[in-house]
Amino acid sequence: MDIFSTLFETIEDRKGKDPKESYVSSLMAKGTEKINSKITEEAAETCEAALEDNKEHLIYEICDLIFHTFVLAGYKNITIDDIRKELERRHGISGLTEKAQRGNK
Repeated sequence: MDIFSTLFETIEDRKGKDPKESYVSSLMAKGTEKINSKITEEAAETCEAALEDNKEHLIYEICDLIFHTFVLAGYKNITIDDIRKELERRHGISGLTEKAQRGNK
C-alpha cells in the first residue's frame, strides 16, 4: 500500500472520531467552508514557498496542501481510487486537449 492510500484510510478512520481528539474530524465537523479555507491557506503558503530558494519548505507546504485536499475528498466521499482513475484517464492526453474536452461537458 502506498502512502496516499494509507493517508486516505487514516482520514476515513478519523471521520468518526471526536472532533476534540482529531484534527481531521474537527475540520469535517466545521464543514466544506472550513476545509476550503484551509486549502486556500495552504495553496497560498505553497505559492509563497515556491518563490523561496528552499526545496524542503516547498515540499512541506505541498504536503500540507495535498493533505487538506485529501481531507476535502474524504469529506465528500471521494476515494483515492476515484482520484487515481481520473488521473489515469487524463494521462497521455494533452492538457490543451483535456481542457477543450471539458468544455463539451
